[in-house]
Amino acid sequence: MVNGYIKMRDALRKTGRPIVYSLCQYGNDAVWQWGASVGGNLWRTTGDIKDNYARMEQIGFSQAGLAKFAGPGHWNDPDMLEVGNGGMNLDEYRTHMSLWAILAAPLLAGNDLTTMSPETIALLTNREVIAIDQDRAGKQGDRVRAEGPMEIWARTLIDGSRAVGLFNRHPQPMNMQVDFRELGFKGVVKVRDIWAAKDLGLIQSSYQTSVPGHGVVLLRVLE
Repeated sequence: MVNGYIKMRDALRKTGRPIVYSLCQYGNDAVWQWGASVGGNLWRTTGDIKDNYARMEQIGFSQAGLAKFAGPGHWNDPDMLEVGNGGMNLDEYRTHMSLWAILAAPLLAGNDLTTMSPETIALLTNREVIAIDQDRAGKQGDRVRAEGPMEIWARTLIDGSRAVGLFNRHPQPMNMQVDFRELGFKGVVKVRDIWAAKDLGLIQSSYQTSVPGHGVVLLRVLE
């Protein structure tokens, strides 16, 4: 497959036009290891997504360990968004958007834009979530810790803050705690709850909260 993608890259370059080159390799042959070397701007790291929580979580959380292969101009692509297609509830779609933002994934809307509910519009156009995804440093986030169905993921942003996702993969609410020292912070931190659009103030070392079943609490943390 590598030779085929190189031929396509060379043909695209000969057009003299700016073109985004997406490799639809479905994660085969560890495409993340060589996608950038053949000129790929993004490459599919998985098989196709479906509009249900089981498939979305399988794809999203399987991206652990791939952060080092992504960067400005070349991205891991865990497939398009299913937000607004009706197969998941609000908490599950928030998980979807939050995880893709931490993963610096391409945000490709996969729903019918002409029939969006206000709820769907609010999910897809949340400026703070999009800002995390589109952060100019281009550093993909990764899993920090997993404890049973509870996972903490984090991404370093250009201003020195970190986007932190507290993900609950269990169908019922769970109490979760994040220790900011584990994320590299040494002193008091300023914390904002992104989906609640609420500043949580100054926090000394750790934060505990209830996370909905299949849901997420997405934080932005700055020392």
